[in-house]
Amino acid sequence: MTVRLTLVPPATSDALREVRFDDDGPLDPAGLARAEALAAVVAPATRAYASPSARCLGTARALGLRAGPVAALAGCAMGRWRGRTLDDVAAAEEAALAAWLSDPEAAPHGGESLRDLRVRVGAWLDALREGSGRVTAVVEPDVVRAATVHALGVPDAVARRLDVRPLTAVHLSGRTGRWNLRVGEPLTG
Repeated sequence: MTVRLTLVPPATSDALREVRFDDDGPLDPAGLARAEALAAVVAPATRAYASPSARCLGTARALGLRAGPVAALAGCAMGRWRGRTLDDVAAAEEAALAAWLSDPEAAPHGGESLRDLRVRVGAWLDALREGSGRVTAVVEPDVVRAATVHALGVPDAVARRLDVRPLTAVHLSGRTGRWNLRVGEPLTG
């Protein structure tokens, strides 16, 4: 049995445009319009899921997916950095930010480390292999990175080197204990 999983990062929001750690704000009007315009080209799925954030759930609705929120697919818990810009954190907590950027096990913000995120998302991904069919998940960019790193079995630090663009498709197909990856297709017809 093969699972064909498509991971879709959400449309744009103010947090993304401002290079700010997400604070669960909604999609911006341009992001919502772009997602609605792409609804016709999203392949049908037997199962659909979403990160529980407002922007992922909003993107899923705009794409015409009946996706339920899954706690295991939540973005990385950023603790006291939530809602702050990267520049603000760099100015106020330079050493803490440097530690977070260089060490996947670090969580100086009081939230979750990138390793913990990868383990959580990886457990969901591994459980998903027990089924079959087409699955679509609208998930935060860091969840896409975590799933990709887990699927490929590469070091957690590789996640920092993966750029994830809004409303693109990352495809994973899995069976018999392994995943294959097809990356970065635009959601256009």
